[in-house]
Amino acid sequence: MGERVRVAGTQDLAPGTGMVAEVRGHRIAVFHVDGQFYAIDNTCVHRGGPLGEGELNGEVVSCPWHGWEYNVKTGACLTNPSASVKTYPVVVENSDVMVELPS
Repeated sequence: MGERVRVAGTQDLAPGTGMVAEVRGHRIAVFHVDGQFYAIDNTCVHRGGPLGEGELNGEVVSCPWHGWEYNVKTGACLTNPSASVKTYPVVVENSDVMVELPS
């Protein structure tokens, strides 16, 4: 089991939005979808765009640079099915959004 780190408060992310968190050298994109929180690597595999700054439509985020799409729940790339980004487990404790980082 990894280390849980607070990345935001539940009130910091309105439903249907995302943000970027810098946590111990990791840039993580955190999203609020239908009352649940999800975290993926912030870097698009296409050209390195910041996924946490992309437009969220349901559970799919579009990279703001070139439009590559990713499922925020699974990390799967919809634009190129052979690509994906890392996902991170998320736990809500009280009003804190916690991301589990690898040990």
